[in-house]
Amino acid sequence: MSPFLRRTRAMALKEFRHMARDPQVVLLALAMPLVLILVFGYGVSFDVEHVPLAVVDQDRTAESRAFARAFSAAGTFDVVATPDDPRAVEPLFRQSLARAALIIPEGFTRARARGEAATAQMLVDGSDNATATIALGYGDAIGLTLAQAELPRGLSAPLEARVRTMFNPSLRSAVFIVPGLIVLVLVIVSVMLTALTVAREYEQGSMEQLFSTPVGRLEIILGKLAPYFLLGLVQVLLVLVVGVTLFDVPLRGSVGLIFLAASIFLLGELTYGLVISIITRSQMVAAQIAAISTFLPALILSDFIFPIDNMPPPLRFVSSLLPPRYLVHALRSIMLRGNGLETIVSDLLPMAGFFAVMLLIATRRFRRTVA
Repeated sequence: MSPFLRRTRAMALKEFRHMARDPQVVLLALAMPLVLILVFGYGVSFDVEHVPLAVVDQDRTAESRAFARAFSAAGTFDVVATPDDPRAVEPLFRQSLARAALIIPEGFTRARARGEAATAQMLVDGSDNATATIALGYGDAIGLTLAQAELPRGLSAPLEARVRTMFNPSLRSAVFIVPGLIVLVLVIVSVMLTALTVAREYEQGSMEQLFSTPVGRLEIILGKLAPYFLLGLVQVLLVLVVGVTLFDVPLRGSVGLIFLAASIFLLGELTYGLVISIITRSQMVAAQIAAISTFLPALILSDFIFPIDNMPPPLRFVSSLLPPRYLVHALRSIMLRGNGLETIVSDLLPMAGFFAVMLLIATRRFRRTVA
């Protein structure tokens, strides 16, 4: 073994011993992923179900009642009120007792019997625009389905759209969230842990002893990265296992590719944490900078929840500089679509470039002096 590898291994073993003597670090690194995936998996959902629906049936016929039942039978709407007057809908919206209203006018059944266009009105509470948009879409789909089912025999609708949702047929939020959650966990924990490691040694005075050894700057940096890198891979495994077993997230691609992409990302984020630690030399300042510069960008600018294409050009440019964006895309490409290496190369290269830049900065700024 070369002297370089021998000294790097010695530094890594030293960091492993530090972690073993501080079980809170390991507990934080392993417990936080589980807490986050449970909270996000169960608590954060974009699925629109059980929308409170008020039904104003002014026709009061068997056909109008069957039409209203079609909405509640779909599972998206729950009938919570049946007022007689359409003017009672607005108070229900104001009190948050209903989010949508179906108004069936008088003469609805007669119009259908004569073969005329029978219209019904659907109102939604636009204060929650996401729910309102999806509820309107479901309402249109239910109405179109009923209209096509009642066409005279031998006739068909002028245009019939058959929709097939690929990769996530049931449109479950967990399938969309878990790949991005892996990124969020790695960003928070990896940067936070390494942001404290060098600053802690400066504050404790042990850095002077380290400088008295023949270990070089690059050997110190790589040695400090090694244990947290392995801990990060364990975090990836934990989130994957929980996501697949509890939330039935598909794993269509190669597990090896997932760990390859996560490894490159981890190296960059861990080194970024070291850069923060080296520059600040204070655990308190390092923790604050790490929290501010990682959590919000990873949550907002990574395509985890908010689509990048909908952002203004300046934010899209900032997003292109952040590694979380590329790992989110790579994980969804592998896990949900089953893509191979050729598809995610464009994501791996920017993450590798970020690691190279951070490693260069860390090596240049890390001087063998305590002044």
